[in-house]
This record gives sequence, structure tokens and C-alpha cells, in this order.
Amino acid sequence: MAVRDTNRQQGTTAGGERRQQVSLFMKLRSRRFIAYWLILPLLIVILGLVVYPFFYSIYLSTLNKKETKFKGLYNYRRLLKSNTFWLVVRNSFTFTLTAVFFKALFGLTLALIINNLPARGQRIWRGIALIPWVMPLSLSTLGWWWIFEPTHSALNWILVQLGFNAVPWLSDPFWARFAVILTNIWFGTPFFMIMYLAGLQSIPEELYEASEIDGAGILQRFRFVTFPLLRNIIAITMMFSTIVTFANFDIVRVMTRGGPRYSTHLFGTYSFTLGIESGNVPRGAAVSLFMFPFLAIAAFFILHMVRRSTR
Repeated sequence: MAVRDTNRQQGTTAGGERRQQVSLFMKLRSRRFIAYWLILPLLIVILGLVVYPFFYSIYLSTLNKKETKFKGLYNYRRLLKSNTFWLVVRNSFTFTLTAVFFKALFGLTLALIINNLPARGQRIWRGIALIPWVMPLSLSTLGWWWIFEPTHSALNWILVQLGFNAVPWLSDPFWARFAVILTNIWFGTPFFMIMYLAGLQSIPEELYEASEIDGAGILQRFRFVTFPLLRNIIAITMMFSTIVTFANFDIVRVMTRGGPRYSTHLFGTYSFTLGIESGNVPRGAAVSLFMFPFLAIAAFFILHMVRRSTR
């Protein structure tokens, strides 16, 4: 009897272990577990390239210039008392708001024009319109620098030939801001265009036909059919472009290096100037961290608007 009970207990234990193994195997083969494994490499990349640098930047911003002593909020207080920093803040907001507005306007206009072309014409003009966005930004910015360069400016040569005076494109604060904003608009407009064009082509043609039967004109069809159905795409595209434009570095760095007299510096370029060129890495880290609350607030409000419109 004792032997039989022992065998029964061992069989029960083995059966329980076998069921646990089968259950674990089924969990490993479940879609949810496979999904976690598939996104694990991306999570590691985000942790390594985004989360860790962000928190390390916070740590750096609390140190002194030699990075040997904890200074708390000293670097932030110095920046808030700096006239140059507030000029950078104004430049960043002016650059971002102006560039995003015109990119959205020109992108929507291009999308509407191309959407009304024949299918073959759409492919050709869509490819041509995407060229500025496909080109490497630093390379295309060099081309724009040659256009605006004061000594051998192609644009000034044309103006002089037409009888106008040469314009100090990159040495006057107003025109320097104009030049970097125009370059950003030229580069970013195709992104808006392709996003809006995808949204336009997903709108059922029956809606336009029904509104036309009801007597709606072109503007009314755009107001009551096109725009409401594109609202979410417009909001998300503008949010993404705001984040990228606010953190822009290439255009200003290549064209003006923040000059003249810091008049074109943005957060990214000013952070590089302080942290790398001037050797004050903690102060440069503090400048870069000032971007975070602005972008977080903008993303919150835009996503809130999208969520409300989809209810």
C-alpha cells in the first residue's frame, strides 16, 4: 500500500509538472507574448537612445562647468537671467510657428492640386514635389546657402540684373531669419503634401457627388466634406512637424551658425554652441532640456483635440 501511494503521488506530481510545462509552452506561443518579444528590440533602442540620454542630460544640467560639483538649478537660473537665451526662445517660437503654418498651407494647396490631376499626372508631379524632402537636408541647405550667400549670391545677381539693390540675406537679422524659415518651408512642405494627399484619396467620391447634387460649391465642399475628414490628419501632421521644426539643427547650423548676433539661434544650435563649442556641457544640456516642456504641452493639446474630434 505504501509503495502504491508513493507511486500515485509521484504520478500526480509528474502530471502536475507536465501540465505546468504545457501551460508555459502555450503562454510562450500566445500572440501577446510573441508581440512582447517582437517589440523588445525597439524598447531596448528607445531606452538606450532616448530614455537614458534624457535622464543623463538632467543629471549633467545640475553640475558645474567642469562636471565635478553638484550645482542644482544654477545653470537654469543663469539661463533665465540671460538676454541671449530669451532671444533664442523668441527665435525658436517664431521659426516654428511661421514655418509650420506655411508648410501646412502650401502642403494642403499642393495636395488639392495634385489630387485633381489625372492619375498619370499625379504620379509625375507627386514625385517632383517630393524631391526637396527626399534630398539630404544638409546638402540642400548648402544649395540655399549658395543662393543667399552675400558675396556670390545667385539671388542677388538676379536682383542686380533687374535693377534692384543687393540684399544682405545672411548678415541682416531680419533677412537671415527669413532665409532659414524659407529653407525649412521648402524642405518640409512635401511631407505635409504627401500626408494630406493620402487623406484626400481616402475620402469616398460619393460624398462629393452628394454634396454637388445638393448645390454645394467648391468652397462649401472643402468646408463641409474635405476639411472635417482631414482634421485629424492635419492635427497629427502639424504636431509631428512642430516637434521636428522646434528641434531643428541642420538648417541654422549650415546657413548662419546662429548669426548674425545670435539672431537665428534655436534651442538645438544654441545648446551645441554652449555645450560643445564653448565647453560648457552642463549649460548646453540645460538649454536642450528647456525644449521638453514646450513640446510636451503642444503634444498634449493637439492629441486632446484629436481625441475629442474622434468621439
